[in-house]
Amino acid sequence: MKPLLDLWPVILFFAVYQWYSIYVATAALMGAVVLHSTLVWWRERKLSPSQLLTLGLVLPFGGATLLLHDPRFIQWKPTLLQWLMALAFAGSHFIGQKPLIRRLLDQQVTLPPTIWNRLSLAWIGFFLLSGAANLFVAYHFDEATWVSFKLFGLLGMTLLFLLLQGVWLARYLPADETAE
Repeated sequence: MKPLLDLWPVILFFAVYQWYSIYVATAALMGAVVLHSTLVWWRERKLSPSQLLTLGLVLPFGGATLLLHDPRFIQWKPTLLQWLMALAFAGSHFIGQKPLIRRLLDQQVTLPPTIWNRLSLAWIGFFLLSGAANLFVAYHFDEATWVSFKLFGLLGMTLLFLLLQGVWLARYLPADETAE
């Protein structure tokens, strides 16, 4: 449920864009991300690394979009977020004893180390691909198509990847874990 709640700023961006402009939508996104981060901080007394990264990218890139009146800055934000996530996942193979995906999911699922490494590589590939797809759409299609892709395309890619990941992981889970 929490990841769905994290989507409301992007949904607001999409909705505001439908009635106004990329600039009004960007300002709404910036305000929504600040409000969302504030509410999460107030409730949990911490922000996740991805929330901090989102906040740290939306504000300067949204600000540059508004200040310079150039939508390319906000269009680059999803790519930078995805590529920084790929870098974090890749770096975790060299820093610490476990890949980042294992640190995140170790409490929920038990897998052999080689499978954790393959899963991590899959996530790295997914983040690189989704970042590249965002740039492809931003530079080869009109602004309205990119705004729709930002919500529906990237979300659809993520849901499809998660579904395929679940199918792939199911064969590595003990029978009692798959029955739950």
